[in-house]
Amino acid sequence: MKALLNPILRHTASAGIGLALLAVLAAASPASAQIVVMVNGDPITAFDIEQRAKFLQLSQRKTPPRQEVINELIDDRLKIQIGKKYGIDLPASEIDGAFANIGRRMRQTPEQFTKSLEAQGIHASSMKARLKADMTWTQIVRGRYSSSLTVGDKDVREALEARKGPGEDFGYDYTLRPILFVVPRGAADSVVEQRKKEAEALRARFAGCQDGIAFARTLRDVVVRETIYRNSSDLSPQLRQVLDQIEIGKLTPPEATNGGVETFALCRKERTTSDTPGKKEIRDELFQAKFQEQSKRFLAELRKQAMIEYKN
Repeated sequence: MKALLNPILRHTASAGIGLALLAVLAAASPASAQIVVMVNGDPITAFDIEQRAKFLQLSQRKTPPRQEVINELIDDRLKIQIGKKYGIDLPASEIDGAFANIGRRMRQTPEQFTKSLEAQGIHASSMKARLKADMTWTQIVRGRYSSSLTVGDKDVREALEARKGPGEDFGYDYTLRPILFVVPRGAADSVVEQRKKEAEALRARFAGCQDGIAFARTLRDVVVRETIYRNSSDLSPQLRQVLDQIEIGKLTPPEATNGGVETFALCRKERTTSDTPGKKEIRDELFQAKFQEQSKRFLAELRKQAMIEYKN
């Protein structure tokens, strides 16, 4: 869990108290519900501090200083408040989706992810509030400083040469056709395994995209999806490695997905220097550096203007 939580800690912050959190506070002890800090009229309670401390401890494997926790929560309140000023109020469905995506990367359903957090003493509502603040703040900074966040091709090229030295950097443009062996929702593991065997059988006899896809369409409960186009810079290193090992006109190893068992036909692979994994990595790093600089400066301005009152 630590590996997945660390990126969240770098880019997320807590927001105001949602309905679910209010329900928790209603059942909490008076000490937990005690207001510790007011930020422009919004409270930070002992419960908020306790939850954030547990979250940081889980991800950092060390107990954070109490003031550090409070400072983060103050920043959270300011981010949500400025979001409301700009008319940004993300719906619960969008926050739930982000929460579910984190759980999915841990191979857990939202319910399972919620229980794993609760086992650490962390309420899902606290993490969702944090996600809301992060997502709100990202929209604000991107919108407010869009021109200064732009990363030019010259900046990318110079940074890439400084890191790797002169030389050609290239990637690939892929044309793929997804082929799905449908598995009914809730089917037994044995059904999934059987469909994997069928997909492997197709993979063994697949003879090029034209004839192979035509044959796949004749198979029972098999769907050939529309063509998709991807650059290697858009793909994970693991998927790039898989595609590098596949000949044009062949299928990738089948994998179980939410809809069934899926494999991809590699129909085209062309070398390109216009956009590469190396350039994308550099571009992302330069953007994040600019983003963090503007974010830090803007947050400092908000703190100077804020009315922050300590109660305890």
